[in-house]
Amino acid sequence: MGALIVLTGPSGVGKGTLLRSLIQRHPDLYLSVSVTTRSPRPGEIDGKNYYFVTRNVFERMVANGELLEWAEFAGNFYGTPRYAVEEQIRCGRRVILEIELQGARQIRKTFPDALQIFILPPSLLELEYRIRSRAQDSEDAIVRRLQSARSEIEAANEFDTCIVNDDFAKALDRIEETLFATAAC
Repeated sequence: MGALIVLTGPSGVGKGTLLRSLIQRHPDLYLSVSVTTRSPRPGEIDGKNYYFVTRNVFERMVANGELLEWAEFAGNFYGTPRYAVEEQIRCGRRVILEIELQGARQIRKTFPDALQIFILPPSLLELEYRIRSRAQDSEDAIVRRLQSARSEIEAANEFDTCIVNDDFAKALDRIEETLFATAAC
């Protein structure tokens, strides 16, 4: 039976890394590819990591109802293409969205039965270290990401499950336990 799973947490918490490992272990899961107006980072591929579009194209997608959710984060827009997600759910697949807090709140309204998982950092200091270690953002972007992280962490109690990513293997195991325990119900 198809289902929607939302995974969120602050930038730099390790959502993408956890999801890549989860998908390798469970290729039957469908990871939705988001649309963004930000520029690709080194090594990112259009259509695999994100669909990279202009602001005008993104605004047209919003106006045409082509996105399940969308949000502005760190000066860029991000959104989830509606058609692919709905089609995969109709086909009986479990679809995972890796999205920001604003988007997760929108999904809660349109898909109240979606399983919502929040990934927490072990501490704000560790989160800052992870963001800086990526060496992908300007100092201004890092400051914005850390400011956003503080308010996002305060919203963790809105989610069905919270998982602290202090040990990668344990965090991945907890995500699996959450997904497959829920699927068995």
